[in-house]
Amino acid sequence: MPFENYNIIESTLREGEQFSTAAFTPVQKQKIAEMLDSFGVEMIEMTSPCASPQSAADIRAVVGMGLRARILTHIRCNHDDARRALDTGVQGIDIVIGTSPHLIRHSHGKNINQIIDLAADVLSFIRQQAPDVILRFSTEDSFRSREADLLRVYLAIADLGLVQRLGVADTVGVALPGQVSALVHQLVRLTGLDVEFHGHNDSGCAIANACAALEAGATHIDTTILGIGERNGITPLGGLIARLYTLNRQYVAKYNLKLLPQLDLLIADYCDIPIPFSNYITGSSAFIHKAGIHAKAVLADPETYEILQPEDFGLTREVAVGHRLTGWNAIRSRALALGLSLDEATLKSITQTIKQRADHQPLSLPEVDALLMEAAFQL
Repeated sequence: MPFENYNIIESTLREGEQFSTAAFTPVQKQKIAEMLDSFGVEMIEMTSPCASPQSAADIRAVVGMGLRARILTHIRCNHDDARRALDTGVQGIDIVIGTSPHLIRHSHGKNINQIIDLAADVLSFIRQQAPDVILRFSTEDSFRSREADLLRVYLAIADLGLVQRLGVADTVGVALPGQVSALVHQLVRLTGLDVEFHGHNDSGCAIANACAALEAGATHIDTTILGIGERNGITPLGGLIARLYTLNRQYVAKYNLKLLPQLDLLIADYCDIPIPFSNYITGSSAFIHKAGIHAKAVLADPETYEILQPEDFGLTREVAVGHRLTGWNAIRSRALALGLSLDEATLKSITQTIKQRADHQPLSLPEVDALLMEAAFQL
């Protein structure tokens, strides 16, 4: 099964640095890398050493931490970038060049033949200098590129025998899952190489596209914590985990899931942003049940309305009780949590009182508890 054999390339320290409010210090980068390693990601991708002197120093510092995750860096397809990447001591180098008409015209100005020749030259140079380094070649803006151009480039690179992995990038978040599946399937069938998917979330398809890539045979998925990145970011780590967990918990058993809330909180703090209420797994509403019919069923068996089990992520569920939609089963559960034994008639009477008052203003939990305590005292 394709979902059983995949690796996460965690790019918070590369793509994530491109997020509007991200400005990670060297200490913060090491903390992020340490926590990602503890979580269990297989690879950590860092900003190109050509970005700034500090970026190069940060790569060396993380490489020197001796983490289990392999440390990669991401560079343009040229000799200078390659030399600087090799000098940092990284275990892998991710090379990218645009192949869409937009990027050919406005970015590097090279035609497809020139792209192939340049890639062959740079990849050969790296392989001569570092026979054991992991090499990936990726096209940028893959899904606005001409299919014939893409296949020419990928097949030419594969024939060189220099790279372990090919990358496809939905750089502007335009692809549909079917398009991702078709391209990845072609590359796997035609080249036999590992395939990596990098998907932006401009139109909300990043997680679906990542799963389509895995289903089609991709072996590596790029993520960032909270999905941060250029514009609307890329496939969020938590979102990918949530999607795979719902298919089969064993697909994510290799990761320390209880660290996910800490990772999300860390990046929210570093970037000075809130975690969205609807965020996968760690959003404030992710495990809150409100409507009476939902609450009754969840209290009987959480799987009736929960596809994700909060305890697997070190979290807890909550049944909201101080509102007009509450049911007496939820009130009974709260009474039992307080150690109170109230009969059904009393619980239903309290429930009606809460509903009437909540029509004007929801009750806080202490207010609900006060009603229950008062009823217990009167018995």
